[in-house]
Amino acid sequence: MSNFKNKGNFITFIIAALVILTFNGCGVKYSLSGGSIPENMKTYSVEIFENISPFVSATLSQTFTEGLKERIRTQSKLSQVNQDGDAIFSGVITNYAITPAAVEAGTDMAALNRLSITVKVKYVNRKDETGESDFEESFTQFKEFRGQVNSQEMTLNQEIVKMLTEDVFNRAFNNW
Repeated sequence: MSNFKNKGNFITFIIAALVILTFNGCGVKYSLSGGSIPENMKTYSVEIFENISPFVSATLSQTFTEGLKERIRTQSKLSQVNQDGDAIFSGVITNYAITPAAVEAGTDMAALNRLSITVKVKYVNRKDETGESDFEESFTQFKEFRGQVNSQEMTLNQEIVKMLTEDVFNRAFNNW
């Protein structure tokens, strides 16, 4: 009977060790709020992203700028300041384009269109004296849609901005 008791203790020990190793392994820091934001970073600022694309959407500049502010505000503990934050985001919207994604059979008409948005983002981490975490990079996302863009443009823009701001946030704070 004592042989079964020892096996039970051994199995319990192995399970406990596996659980501990699973949560502590590899030295990777996981966080649902803030990614790998340095502890000494307290503030961020986002400059207005001007739309310099040949095709301009009237509200896209404000939609992207406010979307990035909101993404950082809701997914980190950083406080927003108007200028000179510890993390500074600036840039421009370089492309806003609608292109055919699929042609309808037997016609020259587009059955499916694609709205693409590209933003060029400059990120400066003022707490990193080496400058290694700074970047200047373009991010592109798109959504495909049917019919005319006019009735769907605001919703499409919001969906694409959500994807773009996630990409920018992850690049800045999760180093992806």
